[in-house]
Amino acid sequence: MALQFHHVLENLDLWSATSEGFSFVISYGDHAGPGFSGRAGYLASWRPVYGGRGAIKIIGSPFSTFDEAEAACGAMLKHLTSN
Repeated sequence: MALQFHHVLENLDLWSATSEGFSFVISYGDHAGPGFSGRAGYLASWRPVYGGRGAIKIIGSPFSTFDEAEAACGAMLKHLTSN
């Protein structure tokens, strides 16, 4: 099943999706501007929905485009559910 990301907050570049017991978040940050600070790009992370664990950054983050970050989340979900 493909992840369906939705924009979390109007004034912040933050999207989330949940599927098969895993939560995924994509955020956009850069050095200047009102959002998240850090290296410019789309940071993708995941965590189990239950269990109280912190988020794990997806390798390759930050990505240049939202589509790249979304594809990385989809690949991670496929990996996590392939057992």
